[in-house]
Amino acid sequence: MTSPFVVNCAGAWAARVGKTAGLQLPVEPVKRQVFVLATAVKPEGPLPLTVLPSGLYFRTETGGLILLGKSMEEDPVGFHFTWDDKRFREVLWPELAAFVQAFDTLKLVRGWAGLYAVNTLDGNAILGEWPELAGFFLANGFSGHGLQQGPAVGRYITELILGQTPSLDLSVFGPERILENKPLSEAGLV
Repeated sequence: MTSPFVVNCAGAWAARVGKTAGLQLPVEPVKRQVFVLATAVKPEGPLPLTVLPSGLYFRTETGGLILLGKSMEEDPVGFHFTWDDKRFREVLWPELAAFVQAFDTLKLVRGWAGLYAVNTLDGNAILGEWPELAGFFLANGFSGHGLQQGPAVGRYITELILGQTPSLDLSVFGPERILENKPLSEAGLV
């Protein structure tokens, strides 16, 4: 079976899929954990995604709950899907309560672990056609930004495949930078 176009949008499995085409992609699966909290004091309205300089982030969730997380250096590479309430109690909760004192009393409702597809070159998406493999397109290495960037990326890759001039110029994220080892400068990764 053949196809004139293939899009590798395999998330944490991107490097594995890339290997089937003979590519070495700088994308690793890194475990990230998120915790769902019921706070004693409820915000009056929805909170925007709030990111502290340390990388701790939180936002409101349906039902008056709070989602809380933080990417950490010791997060393991690999396909790990367990979450650890000790991480919440000992690391995240004290930092959250110091920032929002009203959240010093809360209940950990649940947690979960998933994978970021981390681009180890520069933490940014790899978008576009691989220069050495016509028809092989990449939408990988979002390092946690895929949900936010997905709609624009889908449109961009579609327009490239259709031979149209892209509505958005996302060429800065092209795979050429991977081959040339030229990382983008990015300070706002969480």
